Amino acid sequence: MEVLSSALLGEACLKPFIINDKSSLKFSLGRITNGVLERKLEFRCFLRNCENYGKIGSFSVKAVDGKQQEPQVDDWKLEFLGKRRPLSSDPIKKKKLEKSRLLADTDGMDWCVRARKVALKSIDDRGMTRVMENMVSRKAKKKSKNKKNKSIVDKKVKVDDEDFDFDTDDEIEMDNISRLDNMDHIRKAVGMLGDGMFEEKKKETMETFVQRLSQFSGQPSDRRKEVNLNRMIVDAQTAEEVLEVVSEMIVSVGKGLSPSPVTPLNLATAIHRIAKNMEKVSMMETRRLAFARQRDMSMLVGIAMTALPEFSAQGISNIAWALSKIGGDLLYMTEMDRVAEIAMTKVDEFNSQNVANVAGAFASMRHSAPDLFVELSKRASEIIHTFCPQELAQLLWAFAFLNEPANCLLDALDNVFKDQNQFQCRSNKDSSSDGEIIVADSEGLDPVILRFNRDQLGNIAWSYAALGEMNRNFFFNVWKTLQNCEEERITDQYREDVMFASQVYLANHCLKVEYSHLQLALRSDVEEIIARAGRTRRFNQKVTSSFQKEVARLLYSTGLEWVREYALDAYTIDAALIDKKVALEIDGPTHFSRNLGVPLGHTVLKRRYISASGWDIVSVSHQEWQKLEGSVEQEEHLRQILKDYVG
Repeated sequence: MEVLSSALLGEACLKPFIINDKSSLKFSLGRITNGVLERKLEFRCFLRNCENYGKIGSFSVKAVDGKQQEPQVDDWKLEFLGKRRPLSSDPIKKKKLEKSRLLADTDGMDWCVRARKVALKSIDDRGMTRVMENMVSRKAKKKSKNKKNKSIVDKKVKVDDEDFDFDTDDEIEMDNISRLDNMDHIRKAVGMLGDGMFEEKKKETMETFVQRLSQFSGQPSDRRKEVNLNRMIVDAQTAEEVLEVVSEMIVSVGKGLSPSPVTPLNLATAIHRIAKNMEKVSMMETRRLAFARQRDMSMLVGIAMTALPEFSAQGISNIAWALSKIGGDLLYMTEMDRVAEIAMTKVDEFNSQNVANVAGAFASMRHSAPDLFVELSKRASEIIHTFCPQELAQLLWAFAFLNEPANCLLDALDNVFKDQNQFQCRSNKDSSSDGEIIVADSEGLDPVILRFNRDQLGNIAWSYAALGEMNRNFFFNVWKTLQNCEEERITDQYREDVMFASQVYLANHCLKVEYSHLQLALRSDVEEIIARAGRTRRFNQKVTSSFQKEVARLLYSTGLEWVREYALDAYTIDAALIDKKVALEIDGPTHFSRNLGVPLGHTVLKRRYISASGWDIVSVSHQEWQKLEGSVEQEEHLRQILKDYVG
């Protein structure tokens, strides 16, 4: 009598049974559902057939000293047959399912197990047992490792110096409650780094990146390290050198350098110096964009956006200016939204330079921020007497370019600068590019005197024309000062003269058409000189976009006599029906803000001027045109917008 034990499909307990020389063998095999015996299958086999069963499925019987031992069962084979849970894993209890009546006659069938047994037999015959065992065991060990990692309370981050890839779990336990509260803000900052950078492996790296950025906030400080890093940033001669210095320090902090010298001041200084060095060498736009899309640069900007609430007013101003120089109007859309959000909370700390630089940065990037500009207008009105001429010209241009209302600012200018004697014109050859603001009395009893150069006067004149506020007292004084500078020669040889001439030319035509009652138009001889400078090929060379060509092609299908590039005083109409005085403006992306899609100041000014000249104006915007599918829909769209003006 010998005892034969069977590994019942993952169960640790064995079912003993008896073997006699002339008796039959009976044993029960339990069908397993997650380790639970549910029903029994009975098999009868005779002793004379036992020698044919050297192997039963994955069971093997060996004889030692004339006695049969317990069958040797490999765990990986049991897992392959589905007779036990994966290695190193606990059984999962599941709800017992009711037996289907349709399967009542198939209790003795287990075709899946039999098929796997045949597969195992084939594997053994081909000598691939070791390969299959390694595959199954490796998978089991991996699952076991993952389960072990999830049970750890204190998580550790493994830093890869090369790619910033980490092995972390989804849940991060933080000792600092304030840092935990800041996680949502950090995730938002991470989301700003779009441009496809985190599309691949997004799920694997997002939480890791969040934790990495959190290392740069809420840290103790080391003044000596901070000063040394700042000196290294300032001493760097190129944008690449600045980025290399900061990137190495970020890597060191990631490895455990504490306290971190990467402070908000150093972050603002680094990004500002990168932009300054780009400006110093007149780096091309394509190179700037390629530089901005580097991994290290994206990491630097992302950390700066995370720490932005800790920046000073000057730091926010520097960041806004630098982003506008590095990315132009093609990058940093969500970053500028973030800057606007934080700037509104610190606008009361802004000085005149901060106000002008922040407003100018948003304007140069064609990025609308209505709420921020309301606050900037209020702040500027409070400190209006501290603005120098250059800052005033830049601030007014920013409001006009983005077509943002500036009533508080304009009222303050009218109240502070009432007298014509407060305005002076100086030569463009003056060494001071910002102009001067002169206070005769330190106690503020005497009026403030502004000394503008000619370009600043032209800039302010165009701004008031775009804002539609040419009846203001401040504009009157500026325009009179500009007229008094007529003895300074205007040429058509230099770009600054052309820009000045074009701005004054547009402002003068607005005075003649929209504000003729003010009688402020230039004398005919001065107007002729300015018009000749503004008509130079260098300034007025027009480039027709593919969008304009496509719309113009479909216009001829309407059967109307359209005239392309029709000149109307200071402007050129894209397509015009001269006899009906209908002007069709084909407005591409540069006519609108990049984030909100609202018309910019120069577009509003042109439409207002054409309308004031007695024309009906119709606009075809790039945004609407992109939504149309095919020439049929496009032609129908043209007919719809023109139906009120043509028969």
